[in-house]
Amino acid sequence: MAVEKTTICPRCAYESIEQLHTSPVPGAWDVLQCRQCLYTWRTSEPARRTQRDAYPESFRMTAEDIAGAPEVPTIPPLRNQP
Repeated sequence: MAVEKTTICPRCAYESIEQLHTSPVPGAWDVLQCRQCLYTWRTSEPARRTQRDAYPESFRMTAEDIAGAPEVPTIPPLRNQP
């Protein structure tokens, strides 16, 4: 199975993609991550997850969307402390 490399992030179209992992089976898949929005995908996933033109428009992001995204809430403390 050939792995198709992408050069832009499917979610935000940023052009800096980092390769995080590679399959132990040569050519099976790579795990890639966008350096801007941190979207992570495996190259063996369907085009709607790996290709910008097939990624759902309702989930696409811009640099402005990312900059204006609300902060992720903190995890509350455990109810029962050990």
